[in-house]
Amino acid sequence: MLSDKAFEQTAPSGKSLFLGLLLGLGGTALLLDWLSGRTNPFLSITMPLGTSALITAGLGYWVVPQLQALKMGQFIREDGPESHLKKAGTPTMGGIFFIPVALILSGGWAAIATGQTAEVLAAIALTFAYGFIGWLDDWQVLRYRSNQGIPAKLRLGLEFGCAALFCIWLSWSQPEITTLAFPFGFILPLGLLFWPLALFVGAAESNAINLTDGLDGLAAGTNAIALVGLGALIAPTWPGLMIFCACLSGSCLGFLAHNYNPARVFMGDTGSLALGGAIAAVGLITNTLWALLILSGVFIVETLSVIAQVTYYKATKNPDGIGKRLFKMAPLHHHLELTGWPETGVVVVFYGAASLLVVLCLTLGRFR
Repeated sequence: MLSDKAFEQTAPSGKSLFLGLLLGLGGTALLLDWLSGRTNPFLSITMPLGTSALITAGLGYWVVPQLQALKMGQFIREDGPESHLKKAGTPTMGGIFFIPVALILSGGWAAIATGQTAEVLAAIALTFAYGFIGWLDDWQVLRYRSNQGIPAKLRLGLEFGCAALFCIWLSWSQPEITTLAFPFGFILPLGLLFWPLALFVGAAESNAINLTDGLDGLAAGTNAIALVGLGALIAPTWPGLMIFCACLSGSCLGFLAHNYNPARVFMGDTGSLALGGAIAAVGLITNTLWALLILSGVFIVETLSVIAQVTYYKATKNPDGIGKRLFKMAPLHHHLELTGWPETGVVVVFYGAASLLVVLCLTLGRFR
């Protein structure tokens, strides 16, 4: 295992990390298309991914200066890592340009190339709804110039409300969806218990990705990786949603052109909540919640680190109301930073973990 000092010496720059991910995902998309015999570029992962990435990256050169001019600067928590204080004022709410590119492009592309419109439109609707909730949160932060957005209960209520509407559509379009399918032919009939799970998935995914969005390029890169894996898994039976995943992955890469360390823009809750809604929608529609659990491994670990930190602190409170901390800071990426890891070192390790989870998911997918 490398020491903290070794990480400082070997950690890549933000730009080289971005270029490596861009080439790696591009090559992976080409390989997956070739292995699956997808010779039609319009029914591939590669072409929608590349198109979305180019459009988003180009649009960012106009949008980011506009956000700077409008003084849409991020407020940095004072109790966070000291190295992050210099990020104060970096424009946030970047989700307003990379999410719409993916939604518009995927909707039109899927309709023309596959004719698979209802499922893609449903995924677009939930993504947009969660993105709007995130926009409300970001706007509240900027309006009152603090790091407190809309109340947590209101935010969760809106998330569950949007998920409930999505579930109503899902129950109408796929009555059999309450039986979960797993690799190796394992079937789990949940019946009515499926719906509480479906409501939970949307809120859990969006908030987990929101917690992961704490380092330059971390959330955008890990989501780009996970979406390629999810798109490849569902491609044989859901080509429209494969295009949806590819476009979102490409938009994350295009956004990353402006978000790699040192970031010139942050995605904000507008982007992170939308990505969570998108991944949840695809997993629910395609009955691949098992894959979602694997592909979201990085986001789950980040969330569990926060839960563990809060639980341990409350359990160890002394008479003065002060407890002990399990980590130096939660989520986990901040703990690693405070133990001496450079920011890009943390990000590259998380990219590697996300990539291994994709390999695991696609391997298990062969035994469905």
